[in-house]
Amino acid sequence: MARSAAQAPGPVRDAGREAAARGGRARRRRYGQHFLEPAWVRRVVDAIDPAPADRFLEIGPGRGALTWALAERGARVLAVEIDRELAAGLRERAGPMVEVLTRDVLDCDLVELVASLAPPAGAEPGRVRLVGNLPYRVSAPILLQALRASDRGARLHDAVVMLQEEVAERVTAGPGVPAYGPLAVAAWLRAAAVRRLRLPPGAFRPAPAVHSAVVALRFRPPARSPRNRARFDALVRSLFTQRRKQGGTALGPFAARYGLSGPDVFRRAGLDARRRPGELAPSELAALADALPSADALPPADALPPADAFGSPDAAAAESD
Repeated sequence: MARSAAQAPGPVRDAGREAAARGGRARRRRYGQHFLEPAWVRRVVDAIDPAPADRFLEIGPGRGALTWALAERGARVLAVEIDRELAAGLRERAGPMVEVLTRDVLDCDLVELVASLAPPAGAEPGRVRLVGNLPYRVSAPILLQALRASDRGARLHDAVVMLQEEVAERVTAGPGVPAYGPLAVAAWLRAAAVRRLRLPPGAFRPAPAVHSAVVALRFRPPARSPRNRARFDALVRSLFTQRRKQGGTALGPFAARYGLSGPDVFRRAGLDARRRPGELAPSELAALADALPSADALPPADALPPADAFGSPDAAAAESD
């Protein structure tokens, strides 16, 4: 793990002073800060494809590379930044198109923030969109927060975010590939997810130890929505904890809560119980959830499993510190 600027020899300290002279400052490692290089800003903005009437909720603006680029395209930006020093610097430069909120986005109500960006009555219609260079350690919780907000009525058009490549693969994966799992299924239920751009470590300063990717999630109702979303997400989480087993076997403990065997549920859904969880499309998983008895024997639960059910990129992120 690299030393902090205060511990490092002269050249690193000099680089820190140079950054401060440019209006920046050394990153705070606890926030997992990796700032987008200017040469990559235009490519990321092109992947976002902003329109002048768009209104953006930006998570983790950092030094404002994307913030100013979006504002220059005529878009309004509400930037949520946890780092007080960075937020103060952004606020000093913010014009009428940019508002800065010094908060941890995980403590915010995204439904309220999205509603605050909605065009007022009689104004030109515009899309409300989420963008951000998400810190590796909290990318899954932030994605889940956005998905939960859409469940609660947040009128988000899409989310275009930079993620660790491993997480991007988990969001966009389809059945039959190793990265396919609960995160991809949770995204499918609420959005169409596609990768737009791959970024090498050198696209950021300091450079992380891993590649990143820009992922776009276009929010939309699913082609098939399970009748009970909490039960659906609990079933998916249970199945993928035993993803190497045949589906009927993997579903056994969960199905037993309803007085059924795993193969029973597969038969009721018209599916082959010999198929493994990773081979089942989201619509087939929805069919399994709907094949359970209508009386819900589950205790109350969140509509989505906790972030740690999706796997954590912490180990890779720690290397980039």
